[in-house]
Amino acid sequence: MPASYDVIVLGLGGMGSSALWELTQRGHRVLGIEQFPLVHARGSSHGQTRIIREAYYEHPNYVPLIRRAYEKWYDLEQRVGRHLLTSCECLNIGAPGSAVIEGVRAAARQHALSVDECDGEEIHRRYPAFRVPVEYRGIVERRAGFLYVEECVQAHLDCAIAAGAEVRAELPVVAWTSDGASVEVTTKTGTYRAAKLIITAGAWATQFLQNIGVPLSIMRQTMLWFPPHDPAQFRRDRFPIYLLDSPNGACYGLPMIDPRGMKLARHYGAIEQPTPDGIDWTIRDADEVPLRAFLDAYMPNAHGPRTHGQACMYTLTPDRHFVIDMHPQHPNVAIAAGFSGHGFKFASVVGEILADLTIHGRTPHDIQMFRAGLTRHFAIENVSKPVKF
Repeated sequence: MPASYDVIVLGLGGMGSSALWELTQRGHRVLGIEQFPLVHARGSSHGQTRIIREAYYEHPNYVPLIRRAYEKWYDLEQRVGRHLLTSCECLNIGAPGSAVIEGVRAAARQHALSVDECDGEEIHRRYPAFRVPVEYRGIVERRAGFLYVEECVQAHLDCAIAAGAEVRAELPVVAWTSDGASVEVTTKTGTYRAAKLIITAGAWATQFLQNIGVPLSIMRQTMLWFPPHDPAQFRRDRFPIYLLDSPNGACYGLPMIDPRGMKLARHYGAIEQPTPDGIDWTIRDADEVPLRAFLDAYMPNAHGPRTHGQACMYTLTPDRHFVIDMHPQHPNVAIAAGFSGHGFKFASVVGEILADLTIHGRTPHDIQMFRAGLTRHFAIENVSKPVKF
C-alpha cells in the first residue's frame, strides 16, 4: 500500500507544531497526530509564558540557534497577526563562580554579546524587589523576553492547517515501525502510513524513543503565581525576567503581567522518574514550600497568597542538552526530545531543523552537540537533588 503522507509528525506541542508548519509550507503532505486536545496542559508547552534569552549559560553553541529562533518567532507573528513575544530584560543572578554566572560570561565573550554586570547592592538599587547577598553577581542582558506559549503553539498549528496539513487530535499512538522506505504509525483507531516520521512526543519519548543512545527521564515541575504586596515593583518596565542560582538550587520568574501576580518556578531540583505515568497534575500546598522559602530569602515583598498554579513536565537528558537528530537505527525517522526544561524558546528553529533533516537528511544549523547515538559527556552532577532554602 503506498504511503498516504510524505511525513507524519507524532506529538503537536511546541516542537511538533513548528515542524508541522515548516513541512507544510514547503509543500509536503503532512499529518500531525496528538494524543490530547490541541494546545493542552498535560505536557511541557503550557503555563502562559516561557522565557527567551540570548546569553545562554547552558552552552555558547545555543546562541546562533536562539538568534534564528528570534527571526522565526517574529516571522510567525507577522503571519498570524498576533503578539507572541514580549521584550523584557533578563537578570541572571548567582554567587561568584556559579554555573549561571560563568556560563553567561562565556556565551557573551564568545559571541560578543552586550551584557552588564553588577553586585548585590546594585541589583537591589536597579530592581528593589530583590534582596540578594552583596557578594552575589548579576548579569543583565537586554535581548530577552518571554513568549506566550499556548499562543505560539496555536499559531504554528493555525498556519499549518491553513496551508493544508491534516491534524488528528485526541488520538493516542500505540506504536510506530519503519522499514527504511516507509513508516507505519498505529493508533487506537487505525494505522497511518508515510514515507517519513518525526517524533516530538515530549515526555512520551520515554515510550517511543528507547533506543537512541541517550537515556531520558521525567521530572514534574510546578509554576505558581503570587500577587506581590507592591505590584508596581513587579511591572515589566521595572522588574526583569530572571534566573537566580543559589547554593540550594535555582528558581526563575517573570514580571507581573496580569492580576494573578508574579510567576515563579524552580528549575530542576525535583525527583526524576522513568516515564510520565502517574504524574500528579494537581497543585498542592507542598508545591509552595520551596518557592515560599525562595521568596523569603530573596524577594520578601512578593509573598501574597497563591492565585494560580500549573504542573508541567521536564523531559531530561543526563547532560541537560537536547536530542535533535535522525534516529540512529531508522534513517527516515527524525527525533527531537530531552529538552530538559529550557527548550521551548527554540521551538521555532527546531521545527526548521526537523524539516531539514526529514527532507534533506542534513541541516545548515550546527546540531552536533545534540546528536543521538553518540557518546555524550554526561557531566552534570547533583542536578536532581531536592531544592532547600
